[in-house]
Amino acid sequence: MIRVQEIPLRQIHRPLPRENDQTKVAALMESIREIGQQEPIDVLEVDGKYYGFSGCHRYEACQRLGKETILARVRRAPRSVLRMHMA
Repeated sequence: MIRVQEIPLRQIHRPLPRENDQTKVAALMESIREIGQQEPIDVLEVDGKYYGFSGCHRYEACQRLGKETILARVRRAPRSVLRMHMA
């Protein structure tokens, strides 16, 4: 079951480091400031913790705008699915 909800940014673990395109982040910041976040990021919920592997530019844009939450599509998953994402 997938649900869409606001999640506190500080509760999302991003275990795979990534270099974002800062031009894209700046454009997203402007868009989010003007019309809000339109597309949720995808997160896995494993044992009550949230893990993000996509939506890196939206995540950084919201962070830099000082937002406390981000709109996310949440999918509950077992630890085995989390391990597959980490491989």
